[in-house]
Amino acid sequence: MEQRSRKRGRREKPAGATATGAAGTTTPASATTTARATATARATAAATAAAATGARAPRRSRSEDRNEAVRAALTPLAPGERPWAVTVGALLAAVVGGYNLVSFLLGTKLAVDGRKPGAAGIVLFAVVMFTCAGGMWRMRYWAVLGFQALLAILMLIAALLLITVSNLAGLAICLVGLSLGSVLFYKLVKALSRMALPASEPR
Repeated sequence: MEQRSRKRGRREKPAGATATGAAGTTTPASATTTARATATARATAAATAAAATGARAPRRSRSEDRNEAVRAALTPLAPGERPWAVTVGALLAAVVGGYNLVSFLLGTKLAVDGRKPGAAGIVLFAVVMFTCAGGMWRMRYWAVLGFQALLAILMLIAALLLITVSNLAGLAICLVGLSLGSVLFYKLVKALSRMALPASEPR
């Protein structure tokens, strides 16, 4: 009896082992299906993330497109080229600085807003104007930028004087100054943009 029970136990053990192996082993068909499901889920998640990113991306305005088109149309300055706006600015700075300095040397005291500036202020203003004139004549970026800032201040003063002007002559001078100053300011902006292009950097 003991021998028969031992034989039966030996025969039953391989059957149990085979069942366990069949239950714990994954078939190739099920592995392929799982891989496909995982790939599909990843592709869906990536498409959803891309759609969400595209929805959150800000749309470019028309002004940005216009500015980019203007920058693309700009051409670098040729060697020795000087835009007429820079030339006019250099001459204007030299004339204004020279007029103030000569007037001071001749004893004529100029009044600014009803006040007469001191000698130090007149000489300093003349030096600044001459520096801007020389820098612009040599096509220096900082000189054009500095003169443009001074031009903006002068235009602001002319605009404020329109409030207190009391005659037609003063009104005409302010309007003409604002008109010409605006045109020169705009042309200097374009000249600065061309000077900032890579071809005109080594100066």
